[in-house]
Amino acid sequence: MSVTISSISESLPAFLNANQYTKIQVIADEKTFRHCYPVIKPFLPKHNLVKIKSGESEKHLGTCEVIWQAMTDNELDRHSLVIDLGGGVIGDMGGFCASTYKRGIDFIQIPTTLLSQVDASVGGKLGIDFHGFKNHIGVFQIPKTVLIDADFLKTLPFSELRSGFAEIIKHCLIMDAEKWEEIRRKDFEEQNFTDLIAHSVAIKEKIVEADPTEKGLRKILNFGHTLGHAIETYFLGKPKLHLLHGEAIAAGMICEAYISFERGMIDQKLLENIEEFIFSVYGKATIKESDIEPIIALTAQDKKNKGKEVRFSLLEGAGKCTYDIAVSKSEMKKALEYYM
Repeated sequence: MSVTISSISESLPAFLNANQYTKIQVIADEKTFRHCYPVIKPFLPKHNLVKIKSGESEKHLGTCEVIWQAMTDNELDRHSLVIDLGGGVIGDMGGFCASTYKRGIDFIQIPTTLLSQVDASVGGKLGIDFHGFKNHIGVFQIPKTVLIDADFLKTLPFSELRSGFAEIIKHCLIMDAEKWEEIRRKDFEEQNFTDLIAHSVAIKEKIVEADPTEKGLRKILNFGHTLGHAIETYFLGKPKLHLLHGEAIAAGMICEAYISFERGMIDQKLLENIEEFIFSVYGKATIKESDIEPIIALTAQDKKNKGKEVRFSLLEGAGKCTYDIAVSKSEMKKALEYYM
C-alpha cells in the first residue's frame, strides 16, 4: 500500500509522471470542488470532472449511477485513472465505482478531511450504504496510491476536524497506550494533527498489511464501531439529530469500553479516563430510552457478525484490543443506558 504524506504540489505531479494514463476523471463534491479542486487543477493534465452532492446521505447506488454514467460518457478505458478528491464518502464511493467499472480501473485517493486522512482513505475498504445500512455493499481494493496533504485541513469546519479526531483516539486505544496517554492530557485545540496523521496512518498500514481483507486482526479497527455505526445509522433518519461519523463513534467507544469493563477486560480507571476525555471533546449525544431498541436492532446487520451472534472488538487494556467477542442485547442495552 502506497501512502505519501507531503505537499500535494509535489506528490501529485510525481505520481502522474511515473504513471501513464489514457484519461483521468476527478470526482469531487460541491465543497471540495470549491476549496480543494483549485489546488490540484494546475498539476493535472487534461481531465474530466464529475461533481456529486456531499454527505453520507448521498452514498448510495443512485449516485454511483451518476459516476458510472460520467465514466461511460467520457469513454474511460481500463488504462484510465479516477482521482477521488474528498472525504470518506467520496473515497468510499469513488473507489467502489472505479473498482467495479469495466471490472476495475486504477484510482487514487486525495483525502481532504481529517477522518479520511487518518482512516477512510487507507486500507482499501470501499462501499456504499444500502437501504439505510452503512457500507452494506462494497469491495476490498487497495488504491494505486494515497496522497495526504495536511494543508487541506485548513478548509474544514471545526465539526469535521473534531469528527476525524475520533479515529485518532481509536487508533491510540487499540494499539498505542503511550500515545493515548499523550493525547488525553491535551485539549483538542492543542493536538499536533500533522504528527497524529502520520501516527494513525502507520498503525492502519501495519494492521492492513497483516490482514488486508479483515479475516482477523483488522477487526480491531472496529472498536467503537458496532454500536457507533448503529447510532450513526439510526440518526441518519433523523435529520435534526444527525450525528457526524466521528461523533457517533465517540459515543460507541464509551459504550464498548463499558462492555469491556463489565467483562473485567479493563479497569475502572481506564473506563473513566476514556469517558472523561471523549465527553470533554464531543459532549454527549442525545440518546433517549425509546432509541435504545432500534439502535440495538441495527447491530444485527454489522459486518463482523457470525450467524445470530453480534460480534464486537473490545479493549483488553490501553493499547490492546481483541476481536470476535459475542455480545448480548442485554449487554448492549446496559452500555447504552450507561452512556445516557
